[in-house]
Amino acid sequence: MIDSPIFTPVQIGPVTLRNRVIRSAAFENMAYGNRPSQDLYDYHVAVARGGVGMTTLAYASVSRSGLSFDGQLWMREEIVPELRRITDAIHAEGAKASIQLGHCGNMTHRATCGCTPVGASSGFNLYSPTFVRGLRKDEIYELVEDFGRAVELARKAGFDCVEIHAGHGYLISQFLSPYTNHRHDEFGGSLQNRMRFMQLVIGKVMEVAGSDMGVIVKMNMHDGFRRGMQEPECIEVARELERLGVHALVLSAGFVSKAPMEVMRGAMPLKTLAHYMDFRKFWWLKAGLKVGGRLMIPTVPFSEGYFLEDAKKFRAAVSLPLIYVGGLISRSKMEEVLSAGFQGLQMARALVHDTDFVNKLHNGELECSGCKHSNYCIGRMYTLEMKCHCKVADMPAKLQEEVDKAEASL
Repeated sequence: MIDSPIFTPVQIGPVTLRNRVIRSAAFENMAYGNRPSQDLYDYHVAVARGGVGMTTLAYASVSRSGLSFDGQLWMREEIVPELRRITDAIHAEGAKASIQLGHCGNMTHRATCGCTPVGASSGFNLYSPTFVRGLRKDEIYELVEDFGRAVELARKAGFDCVEIHAGHGYLISQFLSPYTNHRHDEFGGSLQNRMRFMQLVIGKVMEVAGSDMGVIVKMNMHDGFRRGMQEPECIEVARELERLGVHALVLSAGFVSKAPMEVMRGAMPLKTLAHYMDFRKFWWLKAGLKVGGRLMIPTVPFSEGYFLEDAKKFRAAVSLPLIYVGGLISRSKMEEVLSAGFQGLQMARALVHDTDFVNKLHNGELECSGCKHSNYCIGRMYTLEMKCHCKVADMPAKLQEEVDKAEASL
């Protein structure tokens, strides 16, 4: 066994993980009909068996209005037994279980969420595309209660931690960012006002989580474009989350509807994205990709640990545990992150490529993941279950060519 700080226990609030590696809440698209599936069970149990300290079920919506995909979890009483089956199996493999809770805000369509999409402010969202209605104050407070109910359901389902999604341009992030928040009431304007929805949500989450659940918040270090949130305001958000008592922060960046590859880095595989899309549901996006795909989704260069230098500034500004996410594929870089004062390591693509990655690192079988970041799994996940191209038996030739070209460029 390799002796490394990666494989030492870490504490997140009341929860102790066997090691520092956490499967991040990258969207699996395996919750068919908005409920757990056998695929979701099999994947997360395999990751737990593969050696992680904790695995995170991705992006469960706290309400119907917060759904952006048909394959996304929707937290409600009827799915608790199915979620419990997953957490019991994760625990049996020695890992902890977390679930990411959020609301997509304006990044959906009536056909998915069952209503006119809502957000911090009214407007038109090209991502869907659809008109968006700004939330009324009474609806804001109802959503705060929805977050609380979702945490209680997560407890009943056996989760050790919850991760609240406050980044990437989803609803909490839409309130925080001046790009999407144009309100003139107490929820808009100054940063203090724009943080108010987040404060209410986190206050409710901490109350319901009590003393036996870990509370993690995923937040942006910057939005990734000029009119969005920049680093100084995001540091203030991190300080406020520390004041509110959350147990750890996951530091990310980017806005899915405006700067998606800032989140993931590299090139979006446009042929893959268009190939798997249902033309009847996404005709406008397929047409746009053919006309100007690289203008719509520009490439952002990938390098291992691409968020580390930004994250170090947050490490200097707050004292609570920080979980690093962003392009980790080697033991040496993971150890570098831990030596810089970070308590946890999140990853997804390396664990999509190989669910046994952590055990192989620990056993000394390898030093680096075989993932080459062609991002095929990302292009596919908007329509089908997230899967590495190396596990697709019937890969169309044009998509294989796209993968080969992307991997050769790194």
